[in-house]
Amino acid sequence: MGAQNGKDLLIKVDMTGDGQFETVAGLRATRVSFNAEAVDVTSLSSAGGWRELLGGAGVKSAAISGSGVFRDAGTDERARAIFFNGETPDFQIIIPDFGIVEGPFLIAGLDYSGSHNGEATFELSLASSGQLTFVAD
Repeated sequence: MGAQNGKDLLIKVDMTGDGQFETVAGLRATRVSFNAEAVDVTSLSSAGGWRELLGGAGVKSAAISGSGVFRDAGTDERARAIFFNGETPDFQIIIPDFGIVEGPFLIAGLDYSGSHNGEATFELSLASSGQLTFVAD
C-alpha cells in the first residue's frame, strides 16, 4: 500500500438497516485499530523455554475513532440515536488500497466541544460488537 490521502479513509453507517451506507459527516481525522488477544500455551515442554501462542484462539476486536465538524444533520442525528439507544448497527470502514471492513459497532464514546470563536466539533469512538467481514481492494 503506497501513500494515501487521509481523507480517503471513510467511516460509513447503515442509516436504516437496509444495507445503504452513508459517510459519517464532517470527519477530519480517523483512526482504525485491529487487535487479537494472545492465548499463551507455553508449557514445561516448550522448546528452549520460549513462549508459545495459540494462533486464532484469542478475542479479536476493532476500534475506530474519528473527529470533525458538524456538516450533515442526517448522519449527525443517526450517530446520536445510535449512542443514546445503545444500538449496534453495521458500519463500513473504507481503507484506501487495503479494503473494506464491515460489521456491527457500538458507539462507545461521543464527545462534543467548541470554543467561543470557533466551530463546534465532535469526537466519535466505535468498538466492534460482533463478527467483521473484510473485502480486499
